[in-house]
Amino acid sequence: MLANPSGVRSTACYAQPSHFAFSGRCKLLSSFPNRPRFLSPKKTSKFCSLSLLLSRNGVRCNSFSVKALVEPEVSESVAAAAGGAGAGGSGLLPPVSVKIPFGDREILIETGHIGRQASGSVMATDGETIVYTSVCLSDVPSEPSDFFPLNVTYQERFSAAGRTSGGFFKREGKTKDNEVLICRMIDRPLRPTMLKGFYHETQLLSWVLSYDGLHCPDALAVTAAGIAVALSEVPHSEAIAGVRIGLLGDKFVVNPTTKEMEGSTLDLFLAGTDNAILMIEGYCDFLPEEKLLEAVQVGQGAVRQICSAVKALVTKCGKPKMLDAIRLPPPELYRLVEKIAGDELHNVLQIKSKIPRRKAISLLEEKVINRLTDKGYISIEGLSGSGETILDLIDEEDEDEEIVVDGEVDEGDVHIKPVSRKSTPLFTEVDVKLVFKEVSSKILRRRIVEGGKRSDGRSPEDIRPITSSCGLLPRAHGSALFTRGETQSLAVVTLGDKQMAQKLDNLANVEEFKRFYLQYSFPPSSVGEVGRMGAPSRREIGHGTLAERALEPILPTEDAFPYTIRVESTITESNGSSSMASVCGGCLALQDAGVPLKCSIAGIAMGLVLDTHEFGGDGTPLILSDITGAEDASGDMDFKVAGNEDGITAFQMDIKVEGITLPVMREALLQARDGRRRILAEMMKCSPPPAKSLSKYAPLIHIMKVAPEKVNMIIGSGGKKVKSIIEETGVEAIDTQDDGIVKITAKDLSSLEKSKSIISSLTMVPTVGDIYRNCEIKSIVPYGVFVEIVPGREGLCHISELTSDWLAKAEDAFKVGDRVDVKLIEVNDKGQLRLSRRALLPVPETSPEDPSSNPDVVVIADSGKASDEGAPQKYVSVPKAEGLAEEKIDRAKVKSSATKVASSSKSNSAETTLLPRKKVFKRVKKSGSKAVTGVSSNDGE
Repeated sequence: MLANPSGVRSTACYAQPSHFAFSGRCKLLSSFPNRPRFLSPKKTSKFCSLSLLLSRNGVRCNSFSVKALVEPEVSESVAAAAGGAGAGGSGLLPPVSVKIPFGDREILIETGHIGRQASGSVMATDGETIVYTSVCLSDVPSEPSDFFPLNVTYQERFSAAGRTSGGFFKREGKTKDNEVLICRMIDRPLRPTMLKGFYHETQLLSWVLSYDGLHCPDALAVTAAGIAVALSEVPHSEAIAGVRIGLLGDKFVVNPTTKEMEGSTLDLFLAGTDNAILMIEGYCDFLPEEKLLEAVQVGQGAVRQICSAVKALVTKCGKPKMLDAIRLPPPELYRLVEKIAGDELHNVLQIKSKIPRRKAISLLEEKVINRLTDKGYISIEGLSGSGETILDLIDEEDEDEEIVVDGEVDEGDVHIKPVSRKSTPLFTEVDVKLVFKEVSSKILRRRIVEGGKRSDGRSPEDIRPITSSCGLLPRAHGSALFTRGETQSLAVVTLGDKQMAQKLDNLANVEEFKRFYLQYSFPPSSVGEVGRMGAPSRREIGHGTLAERALEPILPTEDAFPYTIRVESTITESNGSSSMASVCGGCLALQDAGVPLKCSIAGIAMGLVLDTHEFGGDGTPLILSDITGAEDASGDMDFKVAGNEDGITAFQMDIKVEGITLPVMREALLQARDGRRRILAEMMKCSPPPAKSLSKYAPLIHIMKVAPEKVNMIIGSGGKKVKSIIEETGVEAIDTQDDGIVKITAKDLSSLEKSKSIISSLTMVPTVGDIYRNCEIKSIVPYGVFVEIVPGREGLCHISELTSDWLAKAEDAFKVGDRVDVKLIEVNDKGQLRLSRRALLPVPETSPEDPSSNPDVVVIADSGKASDEGAPQKYVSVPKAEGLAEEKIDRAKVKSSATKVASSSKSNSAETTLLPRKKVFKRVKKSGSKAVTGVSSNDGE
């Protein structure tokens, strides 16, 4: 028989009633539904389900036995307490499906259908978009830390849109930036609601299983995550939900569709509880503060409706929370840490520079840890109550340990031998660190409220000193260094053509390119530390996207400025608000690169200290402008706002408490507007100022407009023509569009002009009758020559149009490279050109021997000669004299010949008749009445 040899207490898993009966004085702990699944698991057996269950009241189980039950007999009350509501006593919850409001429509929430072994699982359906979310907990708690061990993963399966990945392995690869951003939107509102002291690692997985292209999955994923956590055993304070708000004209729309968002001037994402806002993030086109507050109010109302429906669902099928698993530091420890380090902390927190202050705080923290954890006692003179505290804690340790003495159990049972107790510290190092951090935060907040001064001596509304300069990097297209206090951003701009655009892979399977993108990097050196360098972190992707969306509204249109724009923001120093420094530095770098911006914008981060009456204030929340890193960590809010003097382009708010109200947000927005105006005034003092002109190292881009049907002539068969133009002229790229837009990218003006000339010639619309002088013969074929009338455009000059005289072969009179004058005489349906050199030659005088001038002859085609392609057609002239019967003349051939002559005459100039060489029959008179017919040629044959 198996048992837990470590003697560690454990409880039965939720909703899994035991199939084993216990005899003796041990109680079945499954009758306590609110107890955690596992407690104090520093030593645990891999046979957790068969562990010895020990009672909570300290009664020792001196003897017991375990036997399997064929048909478990569990009372209804015990089964209900254990959550065994499933059919047949399986312990699984019955399937539940409900519809809850989601703006102007409803979404379907299903639980208990799939993922039943997870602590909580939800299928959320909006239209034909389906998101599946699961929440699971580790059986063993991790070491205590100062953050909740929550891991969020969001993935958009390509199969949701009926396709596969374009990669070699045909499966989803690394997390895309859009997935990272949605992961952050799920994590940020959930984290403030988690109760402190819960250290079981929690994993939330979210997949998009179906996507209809109309209903966005991000707001649905945040709401599904909030519902899954609310249904699970994770102890949290409130259920959360997320919504998106759009602005169509003057009307706010909750959770608009993708088509509606195309015409929206606002993209606001809001998450919160039924009574407070936890997170907002969004982008707009210079929206006033009051309009933004209206949108937040609409979103809060929608979230409130969702949360009310979620609470009803949790009441129906939610699992008991693991409240007993919460482990908080002893209350006595707070008083001890404040007594030991309180006075020194007051002095250390007044050090203005970040690095010296951080080192001083670290030394003080180490001192406190040594005092409270060294030998298990506290050597503080005059400290009362410490002895009692130690005894109480030791008594608790004794109660928790159960020992079975040899001989008191039957043979075959596991013998748990007494183990000598080792001397252990009174407080753990982790607990001391947690308390020290909270005490430091409390002292910092008290100093701000009571003294009205922050760590660096500023008032709540003051902005740190600002300096900026442009043109630092001579070979970069644009560069700027922006410094605000101890936060510094080096922004670099690179300009390029469409080939430099960022290609995005999305569920909609629509080819999407970004002509503007900002990439943010936060090296460990920016905070004076050593760390790993590799792929961008989630934080870097989130901060970079925020700065990118803040700058996007001030960029010119692609028609006005046809460049792809890349901004790199490298944080070289950091002490708060590095993303907003990226906005300011990026704006200056864009101006230095010569990008014609609509206006200048700046960004600022706002902080908050709530419940100021706790520290002697009047109870009014205190708003802080331009917060530092310490104020971000110790404060209650991080509210980033970017825009110009009158409007907002981007915003992001994270709350470390259980939400703020609209009046507090209104005050923060108005104070942020004043701060932006002051920062913009300082940016105007940039020295040296932005160049505001294209760098000589930036590429040149010329835009041409050609007829859409001429685009294929530029590309050529398989792209051969455009490649030859690039190779011949030396330009970097030629980009063509179906609407006839052609973009030429070149490093110098000469190559740009040369390629422009070739493309203009290729796409010109020729007119019959145009004359082209000194044109080169490019090639000779049996039926004529090809002449290049303009660069890249050739036409055929048939052998019959080369000279006025008979010409058997074109090679007899011309060679490749000769230059001739030609006239355009025809453009066929395919756009091919027919040229004539003969049309520009002098008109020969009419000879009496010319049959066309003799009214007594009829010109017909020679039926005895078959003309090859390109060879001149031969004709014969038949006289109308007596002696030749008219019925012997092939009248059909006469008619065909006359039609050809007329057509040829019509298509050519009036001064030249395009007739092939002819053979003429002449009548010869002799003595007598008999007529003899002979054949002669006008070329002397």
